Amino acid sequence: MCGIVGYVGRQKAATILLEGLKRLEYRGYDSAGLAVLQNGRIDFAKKTGRVGNLVKEAKNHHFTGTTGISHTRWATHGGVTDANAHPHLSSDDKFALVHNGVIENYSSIKKFLVSQGYTFKSETDTEVLCNLIAYHYAKEPADVGESRFLESVRKALRHVEGTYGIAVICPEAPGELVAARKGSPLILGVGDNEFIVASDVAALISHTQNVVYLKDGEVVHVTPKEFFISTLDQEDVSPVVDRVTWDIEAAELNGYAHFMEKEIFEQPAALENSMRGRFSEDGSTAKFGGLNLGPVEFRQIDRFVFLGCGTAWHACLVAEHLLERFARVPAEADYASEFRYRNAPLSGNPLFFVFSQSGETIDTLGALREAKRKGYKVLAVNNTVGSTIARETDGGIYQYVGPEIGVASTKAFTSQLLIGAMLALHVARMRDMSFADGVEYVNALKGVPALVRHVLEQAPRIKEIAHRYAHHTDFLFLGRLSLFPIALEGALKLKEISYIHAEGYPAAEMKHGPIALISEKCPSVFFAPKGEIFNKLVSSIQEVKARRGPAIVITTEGCEFPPGLADDIITIPDCHEAVLPIVATIPVQLLSYYIACARKCDVDKPRNLAKSVTVE
Repeated sequence: MCGIVGYVGRQKAATILLEGLKRLEYRGYDSAGLAVLQNGRIDFAKKTGRVGNLVKEAKNHHFTGTTGISHTRWATHGGVTDANAHPHLSSDDKFALVHNGVIENYSSIKKFLVSQGYTFKSETDTEVLCNLIAYHYAKEPADVGESRFLESVRKALRHVEGTYGIAVICPEAPGELVAARKGSPLILGVGDNEFIVASDVAALISHTQNVVYLKDGEVVHVTPKEFFISTLDQEDVSPVVDRVTWDIEAAELNGYAHFMEKEIFEQPAALENSMRGRFSEDGSTAKFGGLNLGPVEFRQIDRFVFLGCGTAWHACLVAEHLLERFARVPAEADYASEFRYRNAPLSGNPLFFVFSQSGETIDTLGALREAKRKGYKVLAVNNTVGSTIARETDGGIYQYVGPEIGVASTKAFTSQLLIGAMLALHVARMRDMSFADGVEYVNALKGVPALVRHVLEQAPRIKEIAHRYAHHTDFLFLGRLSLFPIALEGALKLKEISYIHAEGYPAAEMKHGPIALISEKCPSVFFAPKGEIFNKLVSSIQEVKARRGPAIVITTEGCEFPPGLADDIITIPDCHEAVLPIVATIPVQLLSYYIACARKCDVDKPRNLAKSVTVE
């Protein structure tokens, strides 16, 4: 969840590091720091708060060195203090280290190191690892054939339990950097006699588009002219250099107030990218090149299991509904974080799908590995080429929506909804969906970008509605069938960025408990589209109004409500059932965004949250 940037090259490292941290701040913004090798020692600066605080602090230092590491933190071990900020130095000042992850056995290691005379200035597990490297370095012969620095890092990591992405520098190895990963993303950017190690492509894309995605258990040793990748067991690894297909402009605000706003309005183009080239020539079904499963194998699947966390789990719930509705095959959605540990009984021939925008979500990765350990085929819906999940699954579907910087997911979520709808079609056409129904379904999918643009045109009016409700501290979001997950997503978005308490429920469940919350101080957002249960939803709204609860209703064109029933109505286009969840998502994204802005919240950097959850 934290952001790491390391640099070895010809330029002043501090400039590169601070630029990279600004682009990675969405990964953590409790504190930030950097360390640079210069004049035979480690010079460092670190401050609590945003990267801007570090930039000011760095001006008090004369950073001229060309090798350094940096970090922006999302706290796990230890409070948010200057002392707990990274980088951490070993007590002999021979190493500086930045770390993303959790060292689970840090306590026993720390106890041993204290007995060996090492001292500690912080409460973090990271400082323990840094001192452990120093301990092995002190024991390593000075004339060891391989780099003494590299081998000390290797030996320390062999004693570590947990997850890590690390970058380390040592003044006795000037111009060198060692980085390693296990369960936490790390990428090497390959430039012209310069290299950048980072947690995310966004930190290095302005300098190079050539990258190497490190795998778990790999260690990279970097010098100004070359790099070498090996395993913890000293086996050489042949690097595969990939090329990033998007440029730095995709990670800029481009006139928008926030990345979340930008990404909401990017959704029509993002959805077009997700479906481009993925329909059959006869226009009756969806096709995917990376599933590595043919029609015969798909027909043998007797159950689909979708796994995800947070917003991705909501997309899984919609996929579950659409698979059962259109493909007539049993499906279920499960929290990835729970699946791994609850030992669910599985039988028959299930197919697993994991949903993860980053491809690095640690709980989803753990669920993936558990399913594969039990012999099941696992596919992925993922937005990040080269991610761990992309590499470890048996196949999958890339989203192709470009970088998503805002912590609260928007375009990645609607893309996952779209891919779930396309997957339902893909399976349905192999089973009992007719050609004509398939053509109608495909046409509906192709029309989604235009429908989303139509809803986005209502942004000024939704902003007015948002400002009328921004003072409330409790909300309910209520929907049924495929829109129940969108109610959950609407509540989550509001919680994430405005800190308003919000809950999502199936509308029919309201009278089984949540109705106790209804009052003039608790607005309810209802999804009430045209359909067979429209009248039942109207009854639920009437129950709220009878108890003086304000009601915001999101409905489809052509629906009529009794006079005065709804306090505010947001209308979306009438559309195919398969794409309704996508279209219905846009109003609650805008509503949450504008409420957060009205409350003067930091929309792109909500408190306590980070973009990619890489720790359990």
